[in-house]
Amino acid sequence: MSNGRKLVIVESPTKAKKIAGYLGDDFEVEASVGHIRDLPQPSELPADMKKGPFGKFAVDVDGGFTPYYEVYPDKKKKVAELKRLLKTADELYLATDEDREGEAIAWHLLEELRPKVPVKRMVFHEITPEAIRRALENTRDLDENLVDAQETRRILDRLYGYEVSPVLWRKIRQGLSAGRVQSVATRLVVERERERMAFVPASYWDVTGRFAPVEGAVDAGQGFSARLVQLGDSRVATGRDFDDRGGMVPAAVRDGVVQLDEAAAQAVVTGLADADFAVRSLDTKPYTRRPAAPFTTSTLQQEAGRKLRMSSRQAMRVAQGLYENGYITYMRTDSPSLSAEATDAARRQAAELYGAEYVPDAPRSYVSKAKGAQEAHEAIRPAGDAFRTPAQVAKELRGDEFRLYELIWKRTVASQMADARGSTATVRLGAPLPDGRDALFTASGTVITFRGFLAAYEEGSDTDRYAEDGSPADGRALGAGGSTDGDASRLPRVAEGDALDGSDLEAGGHSTSAPPRFTEASLVKKLEELGIGRPSTYASTISTVQDRGYVTTRGQALVPSWLAFAVTRLLEEHFDRLVDYRFTAEMEEDLDEIAAGERDRVEWLSEFYFGSDAGTQAADAEAGGLRGLVENLGEIDARGINSIDVGEGIQVRIGRYGPYVEDNGVELAEGQTPPRASIPDEIAPDEMTVAKARELLAAGADDGRELGVDPESGYTIIAKAGRYGPYVTEVLPEPQLDEGLSAAAKKKALAALPKPRTGSLLKSQDLATVSLTEALALLSLPRVVGTDPESDAVITAQNGRYGPYLKKGTDSRTLPSEESIFTVTLAEALEIYAQPKRGRGATTAPPLKELGDDPVSGKPIVVKDGRFGAYVTDGTTNATLRKDDAVESITAERAQELLAEKRAKGPAKKPARRTTTARSTTKKAPAAKK
Repeated sequence: MSNGRKLVIVESPTKAKKIAGYLGDDFEVEASVGHIRDLPQPSELPADMKKGPFGKFAVDVDGGFTPYYEVYPDKKKKVAELKRLLKTADELYLATDEDREGEAIAWHLLEELRPKVPVKRMVFHEITPEAIRRALENTRDLDENLVDAQETRRILDRLYGYEVSPVLWRKIRQGLSAGRVQSVATRLVVERERERMAFVPASYWDVTGRFAPVEGAVDAGQGFSARLVQLGDSRVATGRDFDDRGGMVPAAVRDGVVQLDEAAAQAVVTGLADADFAVRSLDTKPYTRRPAAPFTTSTLQQEAGRKLRMSSRQAMRVAQGLYENGYITYMRTDSPSLSAEATDAARRQAAELYGAEYVPDAPRSYVSKAKGAQEAHEAIRPAGDAFRTPAQVAKELRGDEFRLYELIWKRTVASQMADARGSTATVRLGAPLPDGRDALFTASGTVITFRGFLAAYEEGSDTDRYAEDGSPADGRALGAGGSTDGDASRLPRVAEGDALDGSDLEAGGHSTSAPPRFTEASLVKKLEELGIGRPSTYASTISTVQDRGYVTTRGQALVPSWLAFAVTRLLEEHFDRLVDYRFTAEMEEDLDEIAAGERDRVEWLSEFYFGSDAGTQAADAEAGGLRGLVENLGEIDARGINSIDVGEGIQVRIGRYGPYVEDNGVELAEGQTPPRASIPDEIAPDEMTVAKARELLAAGADDGRELGVDPESGYTIIAKAGRYGPYVTEVLPEPQLDEGLSAAAKKKALAALPKPRTGSLLKSQDLATVSLTEALALLSLPRVVGTDPESDAVITAQNGRYGPYLKKGTDSRTLPSEESIFTVTLAEALEIYAQPKRGRGATTAPPLKELGDDPVSGKPIVVKDGRFGAYVTDGTTNATLRKDDAVESITAERAQELLAEKRAKGPAKKPARRTTTARSTTKKAPAAKK
């Protein structure tokens, strides 16, 4: 190894700072702050290239799918800094993450910096002194296959989005987007909602009771609960015997399952009032449960959602911080395996904390069951060859970071612990009914005799389907006393033939429930099961479909918007292969083959985009590839795509300004439009029944609440619920037009008539209580505040789309409150205009939170509300809060981290010229510098 000066480049400032502390003075560690360049928007290409082969995608599809790269405008300064540091370095170490994305970042750095010194690829899966030392001793060359795979993925996403999204713009709404994984994820959520919309509940009754050994028995008086499961030779129906249309499943019909109604269930209760119950059988089996594998990216997101109520994006952000600060190993991995050092550390710690008997004789090994899983990394585990317990890091980690570290530590240690052991007993008991049938009840319970790994950790599970009353709708009986696996409840000691006392016999009615909506955790699980996308991208995928307005959240549940229904329908009907689950999974497998060097990226992209010759295996060959599919779409019925039938002639329509219901089942006179009503955001698609639609239509057709008469005009003032919210308006007299006018003349005459004044209600006002005085004040807007003495411009106060504001010519300024529209004076308005303009006319507002002094600038850090949301600032540097950073809970440390990242990026200035690079299609040839 050279003794000269060495430059090490990583992705993040936090990672750079941590690694620098482990390396000597001969090393200079710098952060690229993520990617330094990417495919530009075609509109941002240099003028001489817009009409060339790169003009449509910034990719030359006819020239071997050659991409055209540009350095990000806000990375110009960073690239120049790295070049300056490289001039005085004897060696360059590219230490980005060891996955496709990290390999691509390293390749882009290499292409842009063009080093003339030796280059080494340095990789590690945890940031500890030992791991960094081992990485320095075991460097390698850049993996061109991983670079090819990432670049293919990037080009694929560009082609997919840029060809399909414009179709959505033309037929549904401007600004929509389609994506290889996001569109399939949206389809999954929409399909589940369709199932809920089509769901028909089924009702059924059962009988439960309390039973105990008779006086004189060993466990006399020890009661337990049991449920009726059989009458004579027929099994009693439970929730699992019904389908989603309210009927019995074929197997239940074939087996002669009996469905109890209220009368039949009550008859059983009455018939068993004085019955003599006895044990029919007792079955005892050994119980064994193995620990779950250590975390992968997917299972970490799922468990963080279930146990910690974290979104996928939040879990990955917190895990990223833990990794970069040296607490856990790399958090993007498909592998559940542990290194020998980690296995030894987990076994050693389990023995120290729980005892030697809690550790099995041989280490446990885990392998991924997912097809095409990348095994380059270990599972996510505590960093180091010896783990730090949660108690040991409690003073260093707070809040979400501590909770997630504790979860990872527990899962890792538990994975190397012994099985939980016990026994499960099932008792069947019964008594004869007056009609001769035998009424058979059952109960079961599990007793854990050795907790094993459960002493450290128990894996969560997604919510099952339950009946409306909370009982299991799939027919699974709870054990005695409500026991489930892991509960230490037991049945009394009984034997076959023993007499039992029965009490509290009760008939209960149940109703099956609709399929549960996806949560982020269950959606991640489903995507992984289907082999769609990579777990490392699930967090951004779910965030994207929410940001696009396709999916909203209701508690933990993901609810599709009506917009998602229209987009999914268009894709299913006209791009069916692109949202086919198997086809999407096969694309992922193909990308894995490119990453393994088993497939050529140009050949694969050609098959995907242009189609393939007859006899090939390409899934989209029949359509001639993506380009042929787009070019031969034919006519698309936009109205049909944007309409969802509710029933009885009522449809939900997705309009330019949002969804609304339309009644096409009524007879209309010539020129009339069907009755319509906006759909409030709080109504989920599965709640839009015919009854609910008619309720909305009735409210929309309401003539409004009469408030009184305007004393000046003499017109009646009413308050109504409108498509864009509640408002007040005046009722003008019906116009008197000449009957002899033509239709065109009538239309022109009506257009010339005065329009009624209208005014939207303020946020503080309510449709049911707004008064005539308040309504007249709203109708008087805009209110003239006065005249600017310097410019003679009139200043008005008014209410707009973004809230209350002042207007002077073309200069608008935000008012502090709605009430100030009616109270602001000229002096106050002039004072507002005297202040510097901020954002959308906003004036200086007090900070939302103060977080102490910044250690870098020495200036106070505060949280403020800006045009694009809350942000932290020290007066010089501003950093927008991330989606998962709440104003109420943000800490000084998190604010300092955001400011440090922002400083590292440098100012976002638009350059006069852009540095561009088009990658050669020849694998070993260097990219051409433009």
